[in-house]
Amino acid sequence: MVKIFSQTHRYDDAWPTVTLAYFLRYPNRYALHVISADVLSRKFTPSGTLVTTRLILKRGILPAWFPRGLMQRSESWIVEESEVDLDGKVLTCRTRNLDHVKIVEVVETTELRAAEDGTTIHKTEARFVSSLGWGLKKRIEEYSANKFKSNIEK
Repeated sequence: MVKIFSQTHRYDDAWPTVTLAYFLRYPNRYALHVISADVLSRKFTPSGTLVTTRLILKRGILPAWFPRGLMQRSESWIVEESEVDLDGKVLTCRTRNLDHVKIVEVVETTELRAAEDGTTIHKTEARFVSSLGWGLKKRIEEYSANKFKSNIEK
């Protein structure tokens, strides 16, 4: 089973403002769960888009019901791959965790697109897949999706 979270939001702000805010979200003093964010590569493609790859280390809190000893630490390495099309005014970003993927693999896709009225459309989809059995699979996927939803609403 795959648990999917999907949301679309319209910002009143113009695409350049929303896109800049998106890239400045990590690191910041209010995102205490983000330990580090480093740019691994940044380049322009032949078609003129800007492609950036970042490595992010995040810290989480395991729920009380989670079995002890299954994970040694609640930190996770995340790779973020983004592409900015300045001409089309579209930012696409894909993030995924590099570790703990048997417990839960999280893949998030984000799109920021300029609307004709000067606003910005933000589409987010996140997929949560656990490979664990023992009756934990569904519980982990549900918990992860609910936690993601509560974090995105902050």
